[in-house]
Amino acid sequence: MLLIAIVAAVSGAMITTMPAQAASTQNPERSVATYPAAPADAQSRRLAAVSPGISPAAGRTSHGDPGGTWVCESGWLCTIVWDYSVGRWKLFDLFRCNRYGLSNWENTGYFWDLQTGNVLSTFYGQSGNVLRQFRPDDLVHDQNWTPVWSIRNC
Repeated sequence: MLLIAIVAAVSGAMITTMPAQAASTQNPERSVATYPAAPADAQSRRLAAVSPGISPAAGRTSHGDPGGTWVCESGWLCTIVWDYSVGRWKLFDLFRCNRYGLSNWENTGYFWDLQTGNVLSTFYGQSGNVLRQFRPDDLVHDQNWTPVWSIRNC
């Protein structure tokens, strides 16, 4: 009986001294939440701000504040577009050779092509028409993203 009491006391001490862990976001049974109702004026707004997106996923994405710095590494085509939903720049770094579909990219942004080799990148319009072609040149270029529907970085 004494042995059982010691084992129970030690086990209880181990359980209470182990760090607490947050519920996994990958287990829907432990990560259930309810969204609040939409704001009363959601339907009356003329423009709904939606974060810019890309498909397939970019190699890296991040946000940056006006006046801050952004980094583009060798071998990447880096693009930035204003994210109206958060009031910050959104950076999409493209590394894998692909044709990327864009969503909610609006107005003026920038790109910086530091890919290696003599690759030819292309911006396409809605009908697949070529809007711009370029090769790496280590310069930051401005770009009106509104007519651009996809990017091929190779």
